[in-house]
Amino acid sequence: MNRKAVLGWCLYDWANSAFPTLISTFVFATYFTQAVAENPEKGASQWGYATSAAALAIAVLAPVLGAIADRAGPRKPWLLALTLCGAGATAALWIATPDPSAVQSALTLMVLATICFELGMVFYNAMLPEIAPENMTGRVSGWGWGLGYGGGLAALVLCLVLFVQPDPALFGLDKETSEHIRAIPVLAGLWMAVFALPIFLWTPDRAGNAGVGYGEAVRDGLRTLWKTLRTIRQYGTVLRFLIARMLYIDGLNTLFAFGGIFAAAAFGMTGEEVLLFGISLNVTAGIGAAAFAFLDDRWGPKPVIAISVGAIALIGVAMLVVEDKAVFWGLGLGIGLFLGPSQAASRSLMARIAPEALRTEFFGLYALSGKATAFLGPALLAFVIDQTASQRLGMATILPFLAVGLVLLWGVKVKRA
Repeated sequence: MNRKAVLGWCLYDWANSAFPTLISTFVFATYFTQAVAENPEKGASQWGYATSAAALAIAVLAPVLGAIADRAGPRKPWLLALTLCGAGATAALWIATPDPSAVQSALTLMVLATICFELGMVFYNAMLPEIAPENMTGRVSGWGWGLGYGGGLAALVLCLVLFVQPDPALFGLDKETSEHIRAIPVLAGLWMAVFALPIFLWTPDRAGNAGVGYGEAVRDGLRTLWKTLRTIRQYGTVLRFLIARMLYIDGLNTLFAFGGIFAAAAFGMTGEEVLLFGISLNVTAGIGAAAFAFLDDRWGPKPVIAISVGAIALIGVAMLVVEDKAVFWGLGLGIGLFLGPSQAASRSLMARIAPEALRTEFFGLYALSGKATAFLGPALLAFVIDQTASQRLGMATILPFLAVGLVLLWGVKVKRA
C-alpha cells in the first residue's frame, strides 16, 4: 500500500468536510433560515426546495460525467475543476447579507456549490479501489470518513474561536451586518481549496486513453452509459443496493441538511449552541467512522450499514419526541456514532461490487442513487412544514426513507473480500 497516496486521498475528505459541516448543516443553513429569510419556517421551506433543485441536477449529471471520465481516463482534472468551482461558490456566500433581498443569490450560490461538491465526490470515490488493497477497502474508506469528520470538527472549532465567540468581532468584522457569520463561508472555501492539494500532489491517477480526445470520450461515454442503463438488470446486486441506498441516503441527507435548522427552531438554540452541538456531533461521528472501519473488513460492509441505519432510525424517533434540550444533545451524540459508518460502509460496498472497467460510471450511478430521490426528502419535509407549521412533523418524514431502504438492503448479496 502506498501510504502517501492513501493519506493524500483521505485528506480530500478532510478538505471537503468544511462544506457539509459549515454550509449545509450547522452554520450557514441556520443563519439563512434565522437571519436572511423572511422567517424561519419560510427559510426552511426555501432551503428545502433549493436543496431539491441541486439534488435533481446532480442526479442527471453524475452518471453522465462518470461515464465520460471512464472513457477519457484520468479523474483528477475533473476533480480539480469541480473543487475550485465549489470552493469559489462557497466563498462567494459572503454576499448573503441578513436581508430577504439576499435570498435568491444565496440559494443560487448554495445550489452551485452543492452540485460541484457532490459531482467531485463521484471522481474521488472512484479512486478508492485503486489506492486501497482489496482486503483494506473498508478501513481506507472508514479512515477517509473519520478524517473528514475530524476536518469538520477542526473547521467548526476554528469558526467558534475566530468568528462566533469574540466580542467585539475580530478582523474588524461588523456584527450588525453579520459579517462574523458571513466570513465563515469564506473560510470554508479556502479550507476546501488548500487541504485538497495533497490528493493532486501525492495520489496517482489513472493514465489517459491514448488517442481518445474529449469529444470522442463524450460520445463513447454517453453510448456506454445508455448501454449500462439498458442492461442494468444484469447487475442485479448493484441495482438492488443502489435502490436501497437511494432511499436510506435520502433520509440521511435530509437529516444533515435540516439538523441544525431543527435544533435552532425546536429547542431555541443560538447560533453558538448549534455550532457547539455540531462540534460534539463531529467528535462522535469521527469515532464511529474509525471504529467501524475495521468491522467493515471483518464482517463486510452490509452488516455495518444495516446496524448504522437501523440505529439512526431508532434514535431519530426519540429525538423527535423529546422536549428537554439536554436529552436532545445526548441522543444527537448517540446518532453521531452511526453517521460515519453508514456512509463509509456504503462507499466500501460499492467499491467491492462495481465492475472494474466501469468504476467511475458506476460511482456516477452511485451518486445518482444518492440524488435521484434526494429532491423528494427535502421537498416532502418542506411541504409538511408549509402545511403544518411544525418542524417536528417535517423531520418525521425522514423515518420512512430509512426504514424502506433498510428492508431493501437486506436482500443485497455481497461476496466477502
